[in-house]
Amino acid sequence: MSLLGRRRLSAIIFAVLIFFLFVSFRGLNDADLSTTHSYPAADRSTSKGAVDGSYWERYIPHYPATSLRPLPTGSPLSLPKVQTTFPAESESDRNVRLERQAAVKEAFSRCWNSYRNKAWLADELSPITGQQRGHFGGWGATLVDSLDTLWIMELRKEFDEAVTAAATISFKTTNLNEISVFETNIRYLGGFLAAYDLSGDSRLLQKAKEVGDMLYVPFDTPNRLPLTRWNLRGSARHQTMMADAHVLLAEIGSFSLEFIRLSLLTGDPKWFDAVQRITAFLHAQQNSTKLPGMWPVIVNPRDEKFGDHFDYTLGAMADSAYEYLPKTHALVGGLLPEYKEMYEVSMETAIRHNIFRPLIPDSKDILISGMASVRERKGAQEIHLRPEGQHLGCFTGGMLALGGKLVQNQTHVDTGAKLTDGCVWAYKVSPLGIMPETFYTVPCESKDHCPWDEKKWVDGVLQMSGVNGDDFTQEDVEAYIKKKHMPKGFTYVPDARYILRPEAIESVFILYRITGRKDLVESAWEMFQAIDSNTKTELANSALVDVMVAANPPKSDSMESFWFGETLKYFYLMFSEPDLISLDEYVFNTEAHPLKRLLPRE
Repeated sequence: MSLLGRRRLSAIIFAVLIFFLFVSFRGLNDADLSTTHSYPAADRSTSKGAVDGSYWERYIPHYPATSLRPLPTGSPLSLPKVQTTFPAESESDRNVRLERQAAVKEAFSRCWNSYRNKAWLADELSPITGQQRGHFGGWGATLVDSLDTLWIMELRKEFDEAVTAAATISFKTTNLNEISVFETNIRYLGGFLAAYDLSGDSRLLQKAKEVGDMLYVPFDTPNRLPLTRWNLRGSARHQTMMADAHVLLAEIGSFSLEFIRLSLLTGDPKWFDAVQRITAFLHAQQNSTKLPGMWPVIVNPRDEKFGDHFDYTLGAMADSAYEYLPKTHALVGGLLPEYKEMYEVSMETAIRHNIFRPLIPDSKDILISGMASVRERKGAQEIHLRPEGQHLGCFTGGMLALGGKLVQNQTHVDTGAKLTDGCVWAYKVSPLGIMPETFYTVPCESKDHCPWDEKKWVDGVLQMSGVNGDDFTQEDVEAYIKKKHMPKGFTYVPDARYILRPEAIESVFILYRITGRKDLVESAWEMFQAIDSNTKTELANSALVDVMVAANPPKSDSMESFWFGETLKYFYLMFSEPDLISLDEYVFNTEAHPLKRLLPRE
């Protein structure tokens, strides 16, 4: 070969090598990584408006799974019936129910129209100023979170418009430095899957697959356990990743419903395999943690250690990891027995160490779920209860009631009912009829007998306030309690916000579908009226800064997408006929997106 030919060949080889290094992740370039866009995200489409839905599907992993667990086979089991049999409805009861349902629908439509007009395809609308927010990737979180609510409320025109808009969303880029894999999973993947399960619109399954392909990328670590806070741009540049050493239990333990449902719908086992790797570690280490049966709020997926931390709760930071155990059992029709086992074992521990009876004036038999901390002292293990009630923790009532029905454990159903009643109580005694984000109370020494003790309650208030009771006169104590608007039973309110949360109405709804208790319907209506009247703005509804005031609570100009996707959905279903989204046919993810359960053929 001539010298010129060799030079040409060398140049070609060099060019090919540079090209390969530059595009080792096929199809990406600097333009794809642009972050100087407004909402919705830039780079929505390829030629002629067609969205490039295969973008993350083309990702080449550094640590590919050498084998994939196959999807479960066999006929789904006939699990116990969840919903009660409701009696025939009188005409007057029906009229009242439909009137209340219409009020909820009107509240939703009012908020939806404001979002559509002022923040279309943004993550959130600021309900006072009308500004746009982009805390969840800039991919239209409110729109996607609302899809199934639109369908359930029979707003078909709005649903069709929203699906058409959602089909244009591109998940190539984000407006954030890193995204929460957990939030993206429950809001976006869960939202698309549920809307598809309800409507059958194939565009929604395609979008679910696009999100699923994107969320599969953070699992590209040496041990195939995921990052929970993910730098999307780093992966676009094909940077290597490693699982974190400190991760919230809820963020790594809440993939099973969405990932398994996606695998079942597409026939691709990769998502099933991904979540089962997490489940295998949780299952194996469940009985060797510092509080055997439960997992701590902080776990270490990098070193595959899931039991070294000291704090254990069903509430914030851990919540949905436990919630998904009985729900996954239902989703797959009992074909994965480890979920049932893990649920039963964890609840046995939680009922013993986390769930307590609070000291309240009428001595009503209610329960609250708190935090258990394990400490070593003089070579012995001590378990301390933090008697903190959380609005987020109110989901536990519904979880135990549902789980109890699924595994035929009446103790769980009864405990779930008392936990739900505890949250209803917290709503009723709060000044505005709205439960605060967190509060403390005095735990009873016994769950079976707990007479009211005014002195013990006052002592608890003074202790939590950090003052010496000996320096206070009776008048001083009464003035302090009145100033704080402290209802009898509360001892301290560290976080007086209400951020439009759904967990209390979620459990009220589930317990109502299970028991048919009519008092729950009235409680739900009182809750809705209190929330709507106190949070309403000119445009929509806003989170509140302080609900422990007598009137006119200050607002924070925030309206997260779960107001559309969860809170108003549960209120609407509360006043719907019980066969609408039956709990014997669907299971809700932690963002209230209903997914179809596998059921045996009739």
